[in-house]
Amino acid sequence: MPYALDPEIGAPLAALVERQPPAPARGDWRALRTITNEFMAAIAGGAPTYDDVETRAFTARAADGAPIELRWYAKGGAAPGPAVVYAHGGGMILGTLDLYDPVVKAYVAATGTPFLSVDYRLAPEAHGEMLVRDTFAGLAWLIEHAAEHGVDPARIALMGDSAGGGIAAGTAILARDQGVALARQILIYPMLDDRTQTPDAALAPFAVWTWDNNFTGWSALLGDAFGTDGVSPLCAPARLKDVSGLAPAYIEVGELDIFRNEDVDYARRLMAAGIPVELHVHPGAPHAFERFAPDSAIARRAMADRIRAIKSL
Repeated sequence: MPYALDPEIGAPLAALVERQPPAPARGDWRALRTITNEFMAAIAGGAPTYDDVETRAFTARAADGAPIELRWYAKGGAAPGPAVVYAHGGGMILGTLDLYDPVVKAYVAATGTPFLSVDYRLAPEAHGEMLVRDTFAGLAWLIEHAAEHGVDPARIALMGDSAGGGIAAGTAILARDQGVALARQILIYPMLDDRTQTPDAALAPFAVWTWDNNFTGWSALLGDAFGTDGVSPLCAPARLKDVSGLAPAYIEVGELDIFRNEDVDYARRLMAAGIPVELHVHPGAPHAFERFAPDSAIARRAMADRIRAIKSL
């Protein structure tokens, strides 16, 4: 049988497509950044407010000495314990702390778990491993300052969605290689494999993030390395040969997402290496389904699972 959208997602997706300007040319990262940031700003403008979540700004230093903005989110009166380091989505080339402010606040409000959102530098201005190493700088900062923020360093998780999920996965690899223990990696429809470039005719009608977009994002990140065997697994975690020793994982993806196969395969490889994995493939769901259809039953189920995963830290 052919794929079909979840009925509660179809109408919001159609409205989204109707409002979208013409797709930018393949490889035009500037236009894709502008269009998608504007879309995310429109969504953020209608998000609930969370008055019980407080934010504070901090700065970490990247490996090359550049300042990396950090935003700490905590719910008033929260008991000391776990924390989450968050990498926002955006195809490696877009997204900001402000655009993801409602997303992170919602997680903190629902779980009581503090989050540290990392303003990693974007491709192509930054490239290669820099995005992961910026995020690792945020993780290292939190470990260093754990006591003053009431955080148990043994209960820190990495989390991200889309490109941020890929960056979180890459940061988890770097953490393993640096001997930094993590409680979990929570990967929401993560962007893991630069080799996902061949369109699937069955999925194409539902592709919110398209193969042309994927080419644009990966080529901006990887530059001359794109399409070669020289791509670092910190950039594209699906290329990692030895997954042993990685943190336990929660991985979630929609059935109609072009990242589905790479995400399921990554989960399978982690499980084969004896790493605990919770995997969800949501039927009838495209990329970022909960952002534009938050009231759908499938989005509510997905959010409940994410909240449970965070609370389990």
